[in-house]
Amino acid sequence: MGSSDRLFNRHRDIHQILGGGLVADLMLWRRKNLTLGILVVTLAAWVVFEISGYTLLSLVSSVFLLLFTILFLWAKSATILNRPAPPLPHLHLSEEFVNEAATFIRDHVNNVLTLSEDIAYGRDTRMFVKVALSLLMISLIGSLTDFFTLGYTCLVVVLTVPALYERYEDHVDIYVLTWYRKLHHLCVRVDEECITIVHKWVLEKKKLS
Repeated sequence: MGSSDRLFNRHRDIHQILGGGLVADLMLWRRKNLTLGILVVTLAAWVVFEISGYTLLSLVSSVFLLLFTILFLWAKSATILNRPAPPLPHLHLSEEFVNEAATFIRDHVNNVLTLSEDIAYGRDTRMFVKVALSLLMISLIGSLTDFFTLGYTCLVVVLTVPALYERYEDHVDIYVLTWYRKLHHLCVRVDEECITIVHKWVLEKKKLS
């Protein structure tokens, strides 16, 4: 399949479009254990919030209080009884991970700010319409569900749709482009017919005048 037969006429693969870093690896299941762990943890958090009625702040505080209490008592009793201390891993964020996350956030925030500026100054009408429709859709969806359900649903979509598209992109591109061309051809025909009708109406008005 040539580049012209790719969706959006792109020349890069999905991994490169998503940034080619850790985030892309997670979204495309290049690090399956980590991606699966994120899904499982977020599912567990969603279940806890929905069933228990906890708020985010109260749940995090309770979990950390329980964890630190257990570790503190374990360490103190180990010292008194001459037992080994709790086997804690070394908690440390690598510089590479922080730089990748910071670069990803910076690039996307800058893109959002640039688009916001273009919309505010009326430079991009199409983008304004897209943003307005997107915000309207989010508002409608938000009125039908709560924040955590919406957040978990969005996370599932982000971690499944790109991976599925990468796996079946040849088939998806063929079908989408085929329907797009049919729709485009239909729109062109409708436009031509509308122009013809308007042209005839104008000519008739001129004759009557």
